[in-house]
Amino acid sequence: MADTVPIYDPTKATVTPSPAALAPEATSGPTAPAVSAPGPLAQFPAPGEPLLTSDAEERVAVATQAQLMWRRFRKHRLAMIGAGAVIAFYLVVALADFLSYADPEASDAQRGLIAPQRVQFFLDGRFSPHVYAMVGERDPATFKRVYTEDPTQIIPLTFFAPGFDYKLFGVIPADMHLIGVEGVNPEETLFLMGTDLEGRDMWSRVMYATRTSLTIGLVAVVVSLVLGVILGGISGFYGGFADTVIQRTIEILRSVPTIPLWMGLAAAMPKTWTVTQVYFAITIIISLIGWTELARVVRGRFLSLREEDFVTAADLVGARQSRIIFVHMVPLFLSHIIAATTLALPAMIISETALSFLGLGLRPPAISWGVLLQQAQNVQTVALSPWLLLPALPVILVILAFNFLGDGLRDAADPYA
Repeated sequence: MADTVPIYDPTKATVTPSPAALAPEATSGPTAPAVSAPGPLAQFPAPGEPLLTSDAEERVAVATQAQLMWRRFRKHRLAMIGAGAVIAFYLVVALADFLSYADPEASDAQRGLIAPQRVQFFLDGRFSPHVYAMVGERDPATFKRVYTEDPTQIIPLTFFAPGFDYKLFGVIPADMHLIGVEGVNPEETLFLMGTDLEGRDMWSRVMYATRTSLTIGLVAVVVSLVLGVILGGISGFYGGFADTVIQRTIEILRSVPTIPLWMGLAAAMPKTWTVTQVYFAITIIISLIGWTELARVVRGRFLSLREEDFVTAADLVGARQSRIIFVHMVPLFLSHIIAATTLALPAMIISETALSFLGLGLRPPAISWGVLLQQAQNVQTVALSPWLLLPALPVILVILAFNFLGDGLRDAADPYA
């Protein structure tokens, strides 16, 4: 009798002989070789033995959904770069006063349209950041004051220098600034990004404009997100008359051209309104237009999910409809909501910038990217003073950063990615 060959049997702890082993012994020829189980069974552990897994598989098995999303997100390099850029921009929002070295409203016609200064980092072979003083002379041909650098006048730069007073985070009185100059007024000697037509420092104005434009975009997208999820959820979950009213409202809003709608709403704002009132009015205008696309997507998902078994089961056990919507249904398409939110932010920022650039949004003395770019509408002015276009650079960077971040978050939150 040939030796028995063990075969894996998950229901028995004993070894069962193979059919070949139970057959009569061959009268001639060599003994039949032992037959092993197919590939998966050969590596499957015996009953009672622990399942052999690697450390990585064990970490994945016990990881939470947030940890799995973070691991997938880290693999998206552009998304990581975009996240870093977005964090940097919102640090500027929080610390705009500290990063500015001059009062953004301080003007002087004698300093109008000064070109950006070049920062020199070394002096006599050692690290010593400094700039050269700007000396103005009247051009006999154009009668305009032209500024040039004077290498004989060196102005050292200092860090954490005192300057104009402000309130950090709107609460803490302070006068410390990241950059300053020794012994002189920085508003009269330091022009890292030049000055505008009225002699106001462009660097400080860009810092403050970043705060205004990004906060408008953030508040507007939060309002749009709330409106889109709630109205889209009501439309898709309940249907009927509510669905008809919400969908017709969306169609009306989407059928009106954007620019004329903005012009009409902006014209309706009284000229006597303060900057704060105009700020909130622009935020509401952008929000009322931006929620429609997300609402339609949410409605479509709710229409497909409300007939699912888990929704019926939750309803049968007595769960409230608000709990069914926000606990059981909304998390299933959370990835799209995250992606839509991050991709809607640049659209909101572009909307505010376009409105202010056209003179329909924020107006001076408010400071935003669109307001700063108003001075660049004249081609001749841009040709003579190209640094007036510098506020367009942060607009481009933040739009790209949010798009990269949105793509990475969408892929990380997608369970089928």
